[in-house]
Amino acid sequence: MCSNPVERAKRPHEAGRVCREMLYTRSKNPKREVPAFTYQALQKGTVVKPPPKIDIFKRKPVKETVFKIYCSRGDIPVVLAGRSNKQDPTKDRPLRWQCNPEDLDYCYYLPIFVDGLADMDNDTRLLALNGAIDLIMRSPKKVLPVLPKLILPLKRAFQTRDKRIIISALQVLQLMVRLGPCVGQALVPFYRQLLAVCNLYKNINVNLGEGIDPDRSKRIGDVIEDTLKLLEFCGGPNAFINIKYMVPTYESSVFPRCEAPELRIE
Repeated sequence: MCSNPVERAKRPHEAGRVCREMLYTRSKNPKREVPAFTYQALQKGTVVKPPPKIDIFKRKPVKETVFKIYCSRGDIPVVLAGRSNKQDPTKDRPLRWQCNPEDLDYCYYLPIFVDGLADMDNDTRLLALNGAIDLIMRSPKKVLPVLPKLILPLKRAFQTRDKRIIISALQVLQLMVRLGPCVGQALVPFYRQLLAVCNLYKNINVNLGEGIDPDRSKRIGDVIEDTLKLLEFCGGPNAFINIKYMVPTYESSVFPRCEAPELRIE
């Protein structure tokens, strides 16, 4: 029997068999993957690459913060005196200031401390967090003039997609709104820059089943819920509609007071 496929194809009883073998061999050849929306996608024997998957919860670490640069140069007038497990921001912070914190220029130092919240180093982030909280508690009235300079560092901390960093930034934001006069109303125009991450992590909580976790400050979903309620309560009449625009699943916690209509006696 002749092994040449051309001669075998000339035989009337073997033409279909040769065609089936050629089609089977062609189907087994690997196809070349090409990028989409190119001229290569129109070529034969090619397959378009599927779109890449985007992990929205992937961490995006910051290479080096301004706070860490200033710390390495020794331009920060504070050092970490010790570690503290206290979660209450009203307690004393484990810091040792080299000068009186009230005498510092808040327009210069407070944005630097808030920028340190996005640092990936635990010690550097702890120093920045405690320093920012201490500055806000020492002189809350100085926070409002510096507020526009704090939006970009807070946004950078939220964009890291790290739950620990987001919780730290939200705690600083809550403290500013709670203690600073008129800070809640001044934050309403900046909701579009700050609340995008809240819509992403609002419903993320660890299901413990029958267990109870007493530490609410470590659950990012609960921290976001407390922050949104505080922003609505302190943000004035336009706060809810702006929060609802960025977080559609948020429900109002400030209900209007129902009053009975006055009876008119004629």
